[in-house]
Amino acid sequence: MNDDAGTLTLAFSLSAVDRLDDPAAVFEDAAVWSDSLGIVDADTHRIEQVVDEHDLRQDFEMGGRDKWFALEAICETHPTERHVYVGATDDDMRISTMFDWEYIRVTEAADNAGWAVSEPPHDRGFVDRLLNTVRGLVD
Repeated sequence: MNDDAGTLTLAFSLSAVDRLDDPAAVFEDAAVWSDSLGIVDADTHRIEQVVDEHDLRQDFEMGGRDKWFALEAICETHPTERHVYVGATDDDMRISTMFDWEYIRVTEAADNAGWAVSEPPHDRGFVDRLLNTVRGLVD
């Protein structure tokens, strides 16, 4: 993948990062062949937590924008030949393709790059999301 050095803007969704066994190793590997690298998602507080927890490179300033506007702005401010969004959900795919990003599922990216992934966390629905939000506020 070194052929892409400096020509690639690579963004991950939070759901994709959650699937990575070792996000720090993945970001270290991706930094070799990416000009810009980071997480783009709607939950900016959680992005900060994940970046701090795993000491990840974060080249994208979300600035309170949702991921729709962030992806659009990144294309304008990071003029590389390719913009690739690594996601884990159909929603990730819809958003990325709407703004002309290449989309790749985290499992496919992991297979191609030799990264280890885990099974998706079980989401018990609204109550789980509410508890996670409250836990984030307490931390």
